[in-house]
Amino acid sequence: MTDTAVPVTQSAVEIFTEQYLRTLGCDIDKHDNRWAVTTPNEVDSELLTDSLTLVCGSDVGDGTAEELHPESQFFQTLLTEASERTPTGKISLETDDTAVQIPEWFQGSDIEVRSADFTPYYDRTALVVLFRVSIETVSEYQTELLRAVALDTRSKEFLPTLEETFLQIASPDNEAGTSKPMEMGAADIQPLLDIAREEVVDRIQETIDEIHQEASRAADAEVEEFRQMQQQRIQELEEQLSNLSARIDNLRQQINSSDEDERVEALKERKELKTEYEDVDTELDDLRQRRDQGFPERQREIRARHALDVQMKPLTITEVEYESGELEVALATDDHTWDFAAGYGTGVGITEAISCGKCGKEFTETNPVRDIARGLICLDCYRQE
Repeated sequence: MTDTAVPVTQSAVEIFTEQYLRTLGCDIDKHDNRWAVTTPNEVDSELLTDSLTLVCGSDVGDGTAEELHPESQFFQTLLTEASERTPTGKISLETDDTAVQIPEWFQGSDIEVRSADFTPYYDRTALVVLFRVSIETVSEYQTELLRAVALDTRSKEFLPTLEETFLQIASPDNEAGTSKPMEMGAADIQPLLDIAREEVVDRIQETIDEIHQEASRAADAEVEEFRQMQQQRIQELEEQLSNLSARIDNLRQQINSSDEDERVEALKERKELKTEYEDVDTELDDLRQRRDQGFPERQREIRARHALDVQMKPLTITEVEYESGELEVALATDDHTWDFAAGYGTGVGITEAISCGKCGKEFTETNPVRDIARGLICLDCYRQE
């Protein structure tokens, strides 16, 4: 399954931040990894001050600058502020401006794509939602993901190739990306947004499971460490109790054989030791009971700290207008030619499954078209011949 994601790299963060700040009218004076940012007075932002210093990376070196990296608080806040300023928009993918997208499953073979002609029949609309997903625990795990989901507004079908096209257009280093106001209303968007949200959950479920397993292992290790510490404490208390018992027995002998003054002193000391013995015995008994029960309160506390908190928020919602029609493709090798036609959309690619003419399996990147002598034949069938 396609998992279209925005790579939140350090360079992408720096490009995005610089472009966003400059769109606000900020002046940026760069010296190595330090940016001196001057913000115009008219900019309404809780994040930006009149004079701000950013350090690209986590090695700030002083308390007057802000870190700028994918996980930094400054970038996360800036991302939120940017999405709140322009949360929706509309773009149009024109056939004249977009090259025909040949599927990956034609790549890597001796087959030549001699021509690929697209005939648009009608306009279609898709919705592309860019989600920010945060997966974290109270303690040590934190993962930030950006996931894009595209779906046709009429058929509700997901359009993975359009997600990739959209991210290329929306990438910080693509100056061609322009947007107009969205025409769809909130009532039309909400059901599509719910479908997109469910799709993101399905796509990142493996990541969630991996982090959950990692967190569970960390919790188990912490529980075991606590159990061992308490077991060691039990042994210490048992030894302490044994020593106190021996000392009390010794004092009993002194009481029976000593003179009056020593006897009084021994009685006093024995009384103190008995009190200490009872305190230690009470603590030991309580600790043993909690050990036998598995330290439930401590376990709940530890596992609560390692429990996952998954939050998903749509950063941007974009209405994408594209053209749908038919793609005619002419294929050739040294000995054969083969023509076929398939449904196609601008920026969407081929919109219907194309299958091997022999085994009926849908072509994929790992099982591409390998022969056209008697139709479109996949690599697996070609190897078996």
